[in-house]
Amino acid sequence: MSREEAENGRDNMEIDGCEPQTPQGNAVLDANFLKIYYGKLFPHEDIFKWMSYGNDGKHPGCDQSYFGRREFSFTLENDIYLRYQSFNSLSELEKSINEKCPVKIDVGPVYNVDPAKRNAYAKAGDNGFTPVERELIFDLDINDYNDVRYCCSGNDVCLDCWSLMTAAIKVIDTALRDDFGFDHILWVYSGRRGVHCWVCDRKARRLNNEQRAAIAGYLHVYKGNEYGHKKVSLTGPLHPFLARSYNEVLKDIFEERLLCGQKLFSSEERFEKILEMIPDESITSELRGKWLESRQSSRLKEDINVVRWGQLKHILQSRKHKGLHRCVEEIVFCYAYPRLDMEVSKHMNHLLKAPFCVHPKTGRVCVPIDPNHCEEFDPTTVPTLSKLLGELNVGGLSAVGDDGLYGTSLGRSIRYFRSHFLQPLLKSCKEEIESSYNAKLRESKNSLRW
Repeated sequence: MSREEAENGRDNMEIDGCEPQTPQGNAVLDANFLKIYYGKLFPHEDIFKWMSYGNDGKHPGCDQSYFGRREFSFTLENDIYLRYQSFNSLSELEKSINEKCPVKIDVGPVYNVDPAKRNAYAKAGDNGFTPVERELIFDLDINDYNDVRYCCSGNDVCLDCWSLMTAAIKVIDTALRDDFGFDHILWVYSGRRGVHCWVCDRKARRLNNEQRAAIAGYLHVYKGNEYGHKKVSLTGPLHPFLARSYNEVLKDIFEERLLCGQKLFSSEERFEKILEMIPDESITSELRGKWLESRQSSRLKEDINVVRWGQLKHILQSRKHKGLHRCVEEIVFCYAYPRLDMEVSKHMNHLLKAPFCVHPKTGRVCVPIDPNHCEEFDPTTVPTLSKLLGELNVGGLSAVGDDGLYGTSLGRSIRYFRSHFLQPLLKSCKEEIESSYNAKLRESKNSLRW
């Protein structure tokens, strides 16, 4: 542990993606390049407005200390972590980022006191320094699907397996909006292997750990902590949320993208994994025999994965096997349903990488994703640090402000962030502050009458 780690503390907090981050070969995050990015392109003001939630000092009802109680964590070169950073203004935040030039910025909760002064409250016990607000967050990584994808391995990702992230976004976003009534939801590409979700409604930010765990549990269908032999067991009538997810998202993505994209039935090893999910040996023997025979004796004009999936569905959904029709749905859920990192969502004190950071392994910027068009998102075409600096060079490094920003490939992401997320969020926050302020005025007037 470095001196900086010891001084800033690392207790009781989980940090998103804290594996060693030294780039291999040519440095992806050249310190000078990163400094230019923070100075010219990083949207400091937008991050400040977002994390202030309308508490910018312009309204008499706002909380002047709100932003100053938010924790930021910086990861510097050589894996030095600066925890419990706090800032009282946009200028302080921007100055610190530009000077320290972190390779990663994590965002933590809002505490009851300034996190930089936490030691002064240590003797007060648990109530002396505690988180009071935090966005409801979700973290999904493609490497959690390694047992059901064959195009890539580890942290690698391509368009064939990215459809798993598309399914996750569609399923979870719909549930959060339709089942829980949340409105202000931000989806962000992690920069390498997955996506992050920030639910920013006031009622979401004020959920306690038990309530967060309940929502995460609602979205979680896998048994146990490991994705083992029987990943999903669907019994009784399918819950409306699961039925909607299956009919509107999962079935189509499985059959149109995963089935052939991952070649799920193309080899004995792969189709045996699926046959293991069927609890009737007579059926599995029949299908196995048919598939092994067809492999040796015939040339199918139709894609073999489509043919074999059709045969499996025909048998399981036939009247002869009424009790096994649910197996088809279970197979689809096992392969296509979102796999959440539950611990990230359950605890208020978890740190998560800020949007618009540059991933130190890939050089890609962590850009927002539009959930309404997430099937169009391509992680391989996301703006990279080197590409952005090349664009700045073409336009002239003197270009500053929105004109210079919008002239780069990052401009579209900034526009989306502002128009589809930040502006509606701040409008709602201002209305909440105004309503709360007026209610306090009325209460004060009523008390004076007594």
